[in-house]
Amino acid sequence: MVNKTVISEAIKKLNIENKPVCIHSSLKSFGYLEGGAQALIEAFLDSGCTVMVPAFTHAFDIFPPENLRPARNSSNYSSLKEEDYNKTRIYTTDCNDISIKDMGIVPYTLVNMDCRKRGYHPIHSFAAVGKLADILIKGQSPEDVYAPFRELRKYNGFILLMGVDLRRATIIHYAEQLAGRKLFIRWAYNLQGKPMAVSVGGCSRGFGNFENMVRPIEKTITVGESPWRCFSINELLDICTKAIIENPHITHCGNQNCVRCDDAVQGGPIW
Repeated sequence: MVNKTVISEAIKKLNIENKPVCIHSSLKSFGYLEGGAQALIEAFLDSGCTVMVPAFTHAFDIFPPENLRPARNSSNYSSLKEEDYNKTRIYTTDCNDISIKDMGIVPYTLVNMDCRKRGYHPIHSFAAVGKLADILIKGQSPEDVYAPFRELRKYNGFILLMGVDLRRATIIHYAEQLAGRKLFIRWAYNLQGKPMAVSVGGCSRGFGNFENMVRPIEKTITVGESPWRCFSINELLDICTKAIIENPHITHCGNQNCVRCDDAVQGGPIW
């Protein structure tokens, strides 16, 4: 049976006690976890870790304004319908909206904790709990979506995949940015209720192409039925950024109809 004690022992074996960790997870991968997502997060906090998660939501997307529509933006603007978008909601960092189906129960649980910090990004926010939570999160903005990764890097943090593969590793979108790509643009209301452009990542279905490159730097452990893969953020970013610079097509998912991958490989949006 997996419980907080088992989780704490795994954290020790991975040598990530007292470190900031960005977690991507599938709670189902454990089989059974006593106390569920709450116990998982608490085990990390008890080990001195700061826990960060992606907390994405599409509850605040708005129809793209005419003056904020760059070319090569993975969007067929003519096919979009205004009635399919939110018209009134304004994102604030104290809201608990999250796309639970895409994010999973661990981010959902963390976002609903009273002590959590959440970044100011209406669509692709990050949230964190722990002693470094405010430091990791406070720099995020609509234009600087991956600021939390930049801070995690300063503190020599880790990326931890729990029962999921590299296709869930949002950090590789940051590697794309470091390699010189421009991030895609989506749209939401600012705090004054005015439309604004926000930066987001693209397709991640091709991130499995990095598997052979990153395997030498990963630490692995199985917790219950859940395979964990742990990476130093600095090592992972160095490898992925270099690979993208040398071969931009490496991130492509292989679907010849994937506009997001096509536009990303070409460098992203053009204003």
